[in-house]
Amino acid sequence: MTDAPLTVALDTGRITGRRTHSARVFQGVRYADPPIGDNRWTLPRPATPWSGTADATKPGALCPQPGQSPELTDEDCLFVNVTTPLAEPREPLPVMVWLHGGGFTTGGGHPYDAQRLAEQGDVIVVTVNYRLGVFGYFGYEGLPGSGNFGLADQIEALRWVQRNAAAFGGDPGNVTVFGQSAGAMSIGALLASPDAEGLFHRAILQSGSPMLHWQRGVMFPRSPEHTPYLSASRVAETGAQLARKFNIGKEDALEKLRAIEANTLVEHTGDFANHVAWGTSLLPQHPADAVREGRVHPVPMISGNTRDEMRSFIAGAHSVNPITRERLPELMVNSFDDRASLVAEQYAPVGNDVAVMTWSTITTDASFAFAAHREHELLSDRVAVFAYEFADRTAPNVNGVEEVPGLPMGATHASDLPYFFDLYGHDMLTPEQRELSDVMIDYWTSFAHNGVPTAERGPAWQPFGDEQNVLGFDERGVEPIDFRRRHNVDFWAGMRA
Repeated sequence: MTDAPLTVALDTGRITGRRTHSARVFQGVRYADPPIGDNRWTLPRPATPWSGTADATKPGALCPQPGQSPELTDEDCLFVNVTTPLAEPREPLPVMVWLHGGGFTTGGGHPYDAQRLAEQGDVIVVTVNYRLGVFGYFGYEGLPGSGNFGLADQIEALRWVQRNAAAFGGDPGNVTVFGQSAGAMSIGALLASPDAEGLFHRAILQSGSPMLHWQRGVMFPRSPEHTPYLSASRVAETGAQLARKFNIGKEDALEKLRAIEANTLVEHTGDFANHVAWGTSLLPQHPADAVREGRVHPVPMISGNTRDEMRSFIAGAHSVNPITRERLPELMVNSFDDRASLVAEQYAPVGNDVAVMTWSTITTDASFAFAAHREHELLSDRVAVFAYEFADRTAPNVNGVEEVPGLPMGATHASDLPYFFDLYGHDMLTPEQRELSDVMIDYWTSFAHNGVPTAERGPAWQPFGDEQNVLGFDERGVEPIDFRRRHNVDFWAGMRA
């Protein structure tokens, strides 16, 4: 077979990418006009056509975010990156569109090197930059698109895929959107957005259910009760608070806020974490309510979590204010009020471990695990849901959180990412982990091909269904697990009653 061309013609102009030993890679491809100047906090517009051939051999800027050098970020950041197999395909390939995590405040598309995924799975992978934090989820009374700019960017990127997939050998009629953490929570919003209808045909949600609901003090000891989504009025109030911080009154507030340097605004980006606005034309309902009422796009899904989701979060909280056995009752009362004693009794066996492990186990079960299970129950009557849990407790510590005595990171939040991507181009896996990675890639990409996840080196993956099937991926291999019992789902269902 011949190699596919490195120069392709898009609807906006020609681009030239690069060839590696295993893939074609096109980076920094503009899918929307720059949201800068007067276009800050406006809905995205398709990229303006260009003349000549644009260079697509290196990444574009990341969207502004805390913790990144200003030299690496820019408000002009609405780019996608496309990775394809080397060979010219005999027939159009499935397209997998990746939405990164990072709490809606950090991250970007190009750090997720998808060459292994594209080559092994014979798929095209598109990774997306979308506006973050104060730039992506800012809201203000009367502002069109208020609180939804990051979500609107994702929809615009999916429209770009529809128009341009064929140029790379892809099938615009076979698009799988997949994402982790905030990326998966974004997919929860896409599933409920009328504007996203028909833009994707399958979905994979990794550690980010639309049913997520953190009780007070569960994410961090002083965190409020919250979900990833806020009402439009609440988002607008956060925007008004930002204006007040800059001593800006209502008159010409947006004009004055748009005049503030990005490097100054980005310092306030944390105020807009988990601020995807609902009650808007783009997202009429809270995604959890849309799931309960069956008002979501009926596409097949893979959905699941990691076994130890909260360990990295709790380790971070512990480093600031140690979680001791003496503090546990206080934490439980703060989060569970008059039912704290029930939680303490249910998790008494875990109490033989150090307190930080006990609290990590409780918060994992109460938040991520229960939400995913409830989502699977509600959706499995309407669509095929393939539920899973990533449980390889030897996984790399990708979060960089220092382990504390008695709390190894295990299969914590985001620990599954190196099994699909070479993060920043680095293969972080041992040979044993690579074997599990290969099986997971087979399942994920076969699902993208035909809606049924299969792997020669793994068991048949049964839909969740009435039997509530969940497939576990751990250091021993791949096998069905009793998720309901492992995570005390019945107990937490009673707690929510």
